[in-house]
Amino acid sequence: MKLGFVRHGQTQWNLEGRLQGSSDIPLNDTGRTQASEAVSVLAGGNWDVIVSSPLSRARETAQIIADGLGLELGPSYDLLIERDYAQGEGMVEAEALELWPDKLGGGIEPLDSVVDRGLRAINQIAADYPGKNVAIICHGTIIRYTLSHLAGYKLDTIRNGSVAIVGQGQTGAWELELVNDAVPEKLVR
Repeated sequence: MKLGFVRHGQTQWNLEGRLQGSSDIPLNDTGRTQASEAVSVLAGGNWDVIVSSPLSRARETAQIIADGLGLELGPSYDLLIERDYAQGEGMVEAEALELWPDKLGGGIEPLDSVVDRGLRAINQIAADYPGKNVAIICHGTIIRYTLSHLAGYKLDTIRNGSVAIVGQGQTGAWELELVNDAVPEKLVR
C-alpha cells in the first residue's frame, strides 16, 4: 500500500503569505495549473482512489487530479483539514509570528494535535482502502508534520501542488519515498 500526499494548489492567501488554515479559500489560476502538474508526478503510480480534505482548495485540486488520472473522486475526511490558526487566520505569517512566536498562542492548534489528526486520518484511510494505493489531497502543515513524525526528522516546507509518497515497508511501518516531488536527501546515498 502506498499513500501519495499532494498539497493543494496555490490560493490568493498563499500568494499573499497569509495563514489560511481552516478558512475555506479557493484555488487561484496558478493553483489549478499546479494541480494539473501534480498529475504527471502521480502518473504511473497505479493509484486506486483519490481522497481529500473537505476544504474547497483541496477538493478542487483532488478533482483536477482525479480527472487527470481517469479516476472517480473519492470521499473527503474532516481529519485532513489544515491546522486551525484561530486568531491568526487571515494574518500575514510575519504578523502572526510577532504576536505568537512559533505560532504558539492565540488559540492556534498545537502541532501535536495536527500530527495526531494526520495519523488518525492515515489509519482511517488505510482501514477504508486496505491494500490500495491512495492519493490524499490536503494541506501543507498537516502533510509536513505528519510525515516528519513518520520519517523521524523535520521535513522542509511542503510546496503547493507537490507530491510526497509513503509506502509500507517490510515491517508494515510507513516509509517516506518522495517529498516535494523528489527523493528525500536522507534517502539519497
